[in-house]
Amino acid sequence: MFTGLVEMTGRVVLLERRGEEAHLRIEAPFASDLSSGESVAIDGVCLTATKRADGWFEAVVSPETLSRTTIGLRSTGDRVNVERALRAGDRLGGHIVQGHVDGVGVVEWIRPEGSGLRVRIRFAQELEDFIVMKGSIAVDGVSLTVAARGERSFEVALIPETLRLTHFGDSSPGTPVNLEVDMMGRYVVEYLKGRLAEGKTEPAVTREHLARHGFAGKEGAQ
Repeated sequence: MFTGLVEMTGRVVLLERRGEEAHLRIEAPFASDLSSGESVAIDGVCLTATKRADGWFEAVVSPETLSRTTIGLRSTGDRVNVERALRAGDRLGGHIVQGHVDGVGVVEWIRPEGSGLRVRIRFAQELEDFIVMKGSIAVDGVSLTVAARGERSFEVALIPETLRLTHFGDSSPGTPVNLEVDMMGRYVVEYLKGRLAEGKTEPAVTREHLARHGFAGKEGAQ
């Protein structure tokens, strides 16, 4: 689990296809502090560190991850956003990010806004119900707030600190980005879709339901 507060950028030093999977080596200052099996988010993709040395670590990228994310599009020398997994006691300054990418979006345009940038990103139809105005979304692993919403597009504002700590400054129109929608919102939407599919329109949790299970008094009781 992650927060979407990217610590720094790493650099791809190796991306080698081996059969259907790929082996990825990332140059990052904290690599020597990692333990084998530890989770690291690379551009918002949760990967497992399999090897490490002073200044770099490696991860195996599965065929599923290659097909659903931008990892396979990376080249040697590319910068990537890096975040280590959340530890007990850490501050949750962004939002809960699982590192399970829901889809790939495409940067439509980038414009100056104040001291930062405004970016519009287009996304696939299947994410339509999950991206809402003022909601949280992870873009290449970075926790951002939806500042505007259009038809199959949304906009985010990037402040100077975000630009300093991430690779967004390298982006241009047409750049593909990993998208992970807000976990809580996804669960709510899927739950409601399930109930509607069953023909249920009444809420599952009512005052009577709570009273039967000892969580509330019956209506009208003092």
